[in-house]
Amino acid sequence: MDSDSDQLLIDSARRTIGLESAAVLALADAIGPAFAAGCRLLMNTTGRVVVTGMGKSGHVAGKIAATLASTGTPAFFVHPGEASHGDMGMITRSDCVLALSNSGNTHEIITLLPLIKRLDIPLISITGDAESELAQASAVHLLACVESEACPLNLAPTSSTTAALVMGDALAIAVLEARGFTAEEFAFSHPGGALGKKLLLRVSDVMVKSDEIPRVRPNATLIDALDEITRKGLGMTAVADENGKLRGVFTDGDLRRAIENQQNLQHTSLETVMCDTPTTISEEVLAAEALGIMERQRISSLIIVDDSQAVCGVVTLLALLKAGIS
Repeated sequence: MDSDSDQLLIDSARRTIGLESAAVLALADAIGPAFAAGCRLLMNTTGRVVVTGMGKSGHVAGKIAATLASTGTPAFFVHPGEASHGDMGMITRSDCVLALSNSGNTHEIITLLPLIKRLDIPLISITGDAESELAQASAVHLLACVESEACPLNLAPTSSTTAALVMGDALAIAVLEARGFTAEEFAFSHPGGALGKKLLLRVSDVMVKSDEIPRVRPNATLIDALDEITRKGLGMTAVADENGKLRGVFTDGDLRRAIENQQNLQHTSLETVMCDTPTTISEEVLAAEALGIMERQRISSLIIVDDSQAVCGVVTLLALLKAGIS
């Protein structure tokens, strides 16, 4: 393809992005009391939010259902065509229905309206036409109207589906914030992969403990510290008193500096060369938070202490990376 053809493709992409961006920005004007009412309906639902839509709106509905479910609002997608042939049995009187249709007159969804009314459950709709049959039948209607689709024929759902998706995300996030949904709760909906590890893994899961902890007494010499660092292989040793209380830390970097300063390995006490203000954390800290501390302070290990400042473990940068925290 020549450069002119390439430019046409680039211009088309930019036009699409511009049109869809404008559609999303226009949604802000549609946010008002109806949106708040929709959020309250979702929050007051004791059952589940049943999200439905046909065609491209159905794909968007599926994503909104997944977002709601992963952010503290139990939800699932029901295909409107299948609902007319048995899947209405999945909907109970404690549920709420969220229906998507750009026209607001999608036959498969309109067919469900008498059944929804018979169950006497709230109906929230997202459409592009406030006068449509679906909008008029809804307890709450959210308008996601677009001036035109990004498709040059103004036919393929593009800007309209983007607007509906963003409106659904806005509902999910507003409800999340209103409920005070926490990162830990989010993690329980995402236990697998890197996200789950980042949100669930704690320092206690990856730290070395008991006899694996490198530690020496404050009156130990440099040669004693060198021996402990070499045997435990963590590049450092905690310095603790006879009661196990942390007094300081001595690293292989400290050792190199001591040698450069011609300190006597056999007679120099650690008390004179150790860092007596080491950074410490508790074993309940998230592993991801521990990694952040190491990165900010440019250190490769952290000492874990209990409430009495007694040493109970060590976590290293290498251990965190091996555990998949990044």
